[in-house]
Amino acid sequence: MLKSIMGKKIGMTQVFTEAGTVVPVTVVEAGPVTVARLRSPEKDGYSAAQVGFGEVKHQTKPVAGQFAKVGVAPKRYLRELKVDGNSDLDVGQEIKVDIFKSGDKISVTGTSKGKGFAGAVKRYHFRGGPQTHGSMVHRKPQSGGATDAARTFKGVKRPGRMGGETVTVRGLTVVRVDPEKNLMLIKGAVPGANGGLITVSKMG
Repeated sequence: MLKSIMGKKIGMTQVFTEAGTVVPVTVVEAGPVTVARLRSPEKDGYSAAQVGFGEVKHQTKPVAGQFAKVGVAPKRYLRELKVDGNSDLDVGQEIKVDIFKSGDKISVTGTSKGKGFAGAVKRYHFRGGPQTHGSMVHRKPQSGGATDAARTFKGVKRPGRMGGETVTVRGLTVVRVDPEKNLMLIKGAVPGANGGLITVSKMG
């Protein structure tokens, strides 16, 4: 059985529970995804399913060839998702958002928002220097390099490109699922910008 699905982050809204409390949620267009290829332990050494997501008019020849080989319409994105050992999936099968239900604990993987080149105060939450007049070192990283070599060691917290990395957030909750509109409402911090590609997976 497939425990994950690809989707697109739409934006945020809020819903009311039966008790009348307001719950902030992120709206995700989850699926449907089409199985384009199956990986097996006997042939590939592991179990997985290659799935396609998103409509596209034109695709590169290598990717279009993968879909044409199995008789599946080309998709915008092609990814491998883990499946259980006893999988009952078939090539060409369509997986929808109804594999999830309200209350499920999930993890969401996406690409974080790119912040560009950022200083150490913004990037690593450095305290900064004195804020008094004339200090001239308000937001500079100051001393933090090597003490016994004429170089800076790898991993030292310095200014640099921030964001634009693969991030996984665990422990989010599915609040509501709408199979007719392929929508999922998630409580918690879903990584990435609106319109970004994400992968939603069941935990446990």
